[in-house]
Amino acid sequence: MSIKAHPPHLHALHVPVLLDASLKYLAPQSGETYLDLTAGYGGHASAILARTNNASGAVLVDRDENAIAELGALAKKGTKLLHLDFVTAAQQLAKEGRQFDMILVDLGVSSPQLDRAERGFSFNKDGPLDMRMDPTASQTAADLVNRLSENELRQIITRYGEERLGFAQRIAKAIVHHRPFQSTAQLAEVILNEHRGKWQRTHPATRTFQALRIATNDELGQIEMLLPSLPKLLTANGRVGIISFHSLEDRLVKQYFKEQAEAGFEAELTVLTKKPIEGAIEDVHNPRARSAKLRVAVKK
Repeated sequence: MSIKAHPPHLHALHVPVLLDASLKYLAPQSGETYLDLTAGYGGHASAILARTNNASGAVLVDRDENAIAELGALAKKGTKLLHLDFVTAAQQLAKEGRQFDMILVDLGVSSPQLDRAERGFSFNKDGPLDMRMDPTASQTAADLVNRLSENELRQIITRYGEERLGFAQRIAKAIVHHRPFQSTAQLAEVILNEHRGKWQRTHPATRTFQALRIATNDELGQIEMLLPSLPKLLTANGRVGIISFHSLEDRLVKQYFKEQAEAGFEAELTVLTKKPIEGAIEDVHNPRARSAKLRVAVKK
């Protein structure tokens, strides 16, 4: 599948995961309307709008002001941009009575967020311990690390990072002992020093950084609030695709789709993907897609 339709600067910033599978299952047709609740830098949106040829019938949402700024080329074609989190955007659009033929929710962190040290998402590049998807939000990862109790930190690391209890306890204790923290490298080094034995592909700080990012942005709470509102935003036969990147996200989506599949006459959605479309199989050339899973449903 060609992705030449992407504006060059957008494609260079962020390679969209599971693009071919998204196009296959969302099946955009000429004139259809599109809602992207996590537009990022426009990778999926550009490819879909190239098929619908209906830029003015699209709404792109992102809570990152940097992403919104990069979507200006699509805005000039008539696409509506909303600088909001996806729950607030979904509620606002539902209140306006808007419905769409396709909705996409890509729950991943975009490449520019990961790659820019100043955003503080990655321990591979030293930067401020930030991790806010919306840079205007008040709470940073540093606030959590420097304020929470040892027990609260352990709970976050085990719940959101799915870290082993023993290691999570050592990390939480070390954080309290060494704080305050200002940088990603400082935190990663403290975690690494608590690790026992050898490690290979996955850095020992990976799960803790994931946990702090989820907690900083209330990612799971946002997903739980969003899912029930999706059918209201779909036209009859409208399709919704959700791309998750770790088991906690996918579990919420899987459970919601399962409830729809078992609801009988009361179901609002029909699930199209009995098993998720996995990036490790369907998008092997994109390293950021390795853990991605796409689930798709259609409104009855």
